Amino acid sequence: MGHKKLLILGPTGGTGQQLVTQALEAGHEVTVFARSPEKISARHDRLRSVTGGVIEDGALLADAMRGQDAVISALGRGMSFKSEALIQRSIPNILAAMQKQGVRRLIFTSAIGVGDAVGEVPLFARLMARLLLKDIYADKVIGEDLIKRSALDWTIVQPAGLTDGPLTGRYRAGEHLNMRGIPKISRADVAHFLLSQLDDPAYVRKVVVLAY
Repeated sequence: MGHKKLLILGPTGGTGQQLVTQALEAGHEVTVFARSPEKISARHDRLRSVTGGVIEDGALLADAMRGQDAVISALGRGMSFKSEALIQRSIPNILAAMQKQGVRRLIFTSAIGVGDAVGEVPLFARLMARLLLKDIYADKVIGEDLIKRSALDWTIVQPAGLTDGPLTGRYRAGEHLNMRGIPKISRADVAHFLLSQLDDPAYVRKVVVLAY
């Protein structure tokens, strides 16, 4: 894998921290854009921090985007059931900044069963999406649609239920997966897959599901 200049969004969450660490280990130059970049545990001379919010600091975001090869988003609301329209309000700024700086590659983390994919997930996960996570999922659907309508080289990644388990490298990825019970995947393995997409065109302009 060639070394890239990456902008990571949502770097302070569980998946984001894994992304930053693994990207640095792989030799990439990493820029993180976050309200509280001091929460990132990784330290490296190839790590640059820009303090700002994706929704409110569009100009700063566009500045951080300059010269990047790709953008990987792990933006999310963590354990909250309230979306506060985070994705819906973030995506237009991300797309505008990428367009302005001529950055084409966007790897975006969503969630299992968003939108049309809801029919493919097991019953319990489907109930979670429709009941507890209804607001979060509605927000992600809008965000995914905006990305799909863009002219970017996007990949939307829909991981199963996230755990703090180890990096195994042994997970399944595909546009359609057979899943049973409560599908899971570790944040470390999600980060591993996100980074693998930098040089892999297989899922460009596609939605890919991840699970064990």
